Amino acid sequence: MDMTIYDVRAELLKAMAHPARLQMIDALAEGDKCVGDLQEVVGSALPTVSRHLARMKACGIVSRRRDGNCVYYSLLVPCILDIFDCVDRAVSADAQRKTQACRAEPDREPAGCNTPSSACGRRVSAEQ
Repeated sequence: MDMTIYDVRAELLKAMAHPARLQMIDALAEGDKCVGDLQEVVGSALPTVSRHLARMKACGIVSRRRDGNCVYYSLLVPCILDIFDCVDRAVSADAQRKTQACRAEPDREPAGCNTPSSACGRRVSAEQ
């Protein structure tokens, strides 16, 4: 494959790589939503939501249409939601691996844990 396709894929994944954008994509799985509805979903200011939507529109994730005073967004390619299942499986597998590591060595944190809490249920400070 040409490296250009990897650049395009990376840009699309970067356009999704924000919790608010992921929430909006998930909400749009139910159907078209106006900007105000998406603002309620993510709990951000309207200009912030608009910037997120513009970023996703530029990468071909969402489309927009105006109906009177309301701007509606929809998923251009609903199969984009399939990535959630894949990510959830990867997160689950990682949690299982960390849980097994904790059971094997209960006095040590599993390597590679950069999250505020580990699979062991112990809190990890941000400084570690």
